[in-house]
Amino acid sequence: MFAEDLNYWQTSKSSPDIWVERAKRQLEELGAKIEAEGFGMDGKGRSAYMLGFSIQGDAFKIIWPVMRSNKENEKAARVQAATMLYHYVKGVALRAVVCGTRDAFFSHLALPDGRVASQIVSDELLELGDLFPKQIQIPYKK
Repeated sequence: MFAEDLNYWQTSKSSPDIWVERAKRQLEELGAKIEAEGFGMDGKGRSAYMLGFSIQGDAFKIIWPVMRSNKENEKAARVQAATMLYHYVKGVALRAVVCGTRDAFFSHLALPDGRVASQIVSDELLELGDLFPKQIQIPYKK
């Protein structure tokens, strides 16, 4: 899938920095403290935006990838990714108002080993002790 196949392709004239600032403002309105932010690229040409923040004693990290453009329009792809990040944060922030921040941002919960909750498998949940409720039901495995 390419950037051109997704929402927000070339729909904004705002810079990626403006969209990231808007996302940070959404988090701050929830009471979050922005701990880190960045844009990075790996050796394979993949890039992403990152927002690290804490709310009520919990640390979270959102990593939002920049999709490849089949027309090699990296600038538009970065604007698109930052726009998507903002709209994602805005939606999850709304859920946080209703359900609480830990529930809403759970997949982004930062773990002691540097990963986020969405990166671990169910068996590992039980080994993490107090970070997760004891009543988690793990589906039956054959």
